[in-house]
Amino acid sequence: MFERITEKLQDAVRTLRGLGSITEKNITGALAEVRDALLDADVSFTVVKSFLETVARRALGEKVARSIAPGQLLVKIIHDSLVELFGEGTEFCEERPLHILLVGLQGSGKTTSTVKLAKLLARNGYVPLAVACDLQRPAAVEQLEQLAAAESIACFSDRSCRTPVDVARAAMRAAEKSGANAILFDTAGRLQLDGPLVEELVELQRTVVAQEILLVADGALGQEAVAVAQGFHGALGLTGILLTKMDGDARGGAALSMKHTSGVPIKFFGTGEHADDLEVFHAERMARRILGLGDVVSLVERAQERVDRNEADRLSKRFKKAEFDFNDFLSQMEQVDRMGSMANLVKMLPGMASTRISARELSLLDQTKAIIRAMTAEERCRPHLVAGNRKLRIAKGSGVALADVNHVLKQFEQMKKSIKLMKKPQGKKLLQQMSTKGAMEQMAKLFGGK
Repeated sequence: MFERITEKLQDAVRTLRGLGSITEKNITGALAEVRDALLDADVSFTVVKSFLETVARRALGEKVARSIAPGQLLVKIIHDSLVELFGEGTEFCEERPLHILLVGLQGSGKTTSTVKLAKLLARNGYVPLAVACDLQRPAAVEQLEQLAAAESIACFSDRSCRTPVDVARAAMRAAEKSGANAILFDTAGRLQLDGPLVEELVELQRTVVAQEILLVADGALGQEAVAVAQGFHGALGLTGILLTKMDGDARGGAALSMKHTSGVPIKFFGTGEHADDLEVFHAERMARRILGLGDVVSLVERAQERVDRNEADRLSKRFKKAEFDFNDFLSQMEQVDRMGSMANLVKMLPGMASTRISARELSLLDQTKAIIRAMTAEERCRPHLVAGNRKLRIAKGSGVALADVNHVLKQFEQMKKSIKLMKKPQGKKLLQQMSTKGAMEQMAKLFGGK
């Protein structure tokens, strides 16, 4: 997400930080890099022009304190201007019962987003109910039923109903009986916003009186997504946007242009295909990510939300005793898995936004888990037993070469030594001196990277 814009903006930020003073002349040159980065990322020209004018005006009007380097001040001004560009008003309605209408063009990801959002709400104390109101697309009802069932989300569908309004009315009655307090209506889409679609959605909104009307928009559409937002907003009065497929959009210009151009705030964005790959949109955090400053707050929140605290406490106690076996090794990797894609997690760390973890490196993590799972319970508890014919059996059972098993054993021993070292004073000092990047490189190696 935002790879291209982040990479180029970081180059511009390095130039800006080197400025010894802020003058109209050197700002013009420095901001040219920012302009090129934004235009290359498919941000609309009018948004770029307005943004740069704001940054230049604020920079030239700012008095630079002696304790602050001029370049650092300019980076802060760009950060603050990015936050404003993304826009305020992203708060999500917290009423209960909460009615949410998800609308959008065909293929934008409404059905999968309905389940993702339902799961996110469930993690935050709601009792969600996904409602199948898309009676146009073949198998749309079945798709929602299957996706919801896979994530243990309640789903309402009624094939005897002839219109989406009939389905919605029946669903609200069912929700009242079941105690569901967040009802998500998955609606039909079209290839384009047309009269029949608008009429159907307007009638549906009159019936459900949704507090949140979210446009599910494909982030990879670029400026076309902005035009779609304007069209739906004019017809329905959107309360927010849920951007999908942001994990595959290297440009991200649509997200930067969306609020400024359509007046509708981004409230959620999808970062992958899994049901947990949906995040609440925070303007300040996203601005930090784009500038390569990291988003540690979101990383910590994700850990608190998804990591098994009892298991984390168990591992912590074992590490303090310098105890470590293959069960612990596997548990560590599974804890990281719960937090989401390693590729996305790394980008939340300061200075790591442009770091890429290849598909091969990610496959090595899966391979490491497969090797450990091919071990017997005794071998996992007593790693020294894994030798000779046992290694051959494990290699065969996990479908890998003997060399791959040997590599995992080597990495395991390195991690075990590191845990023992961290108990000693020199180890604690070494840990404090490690850079964020260095720490992540070590973690990647320990989790199976070569």
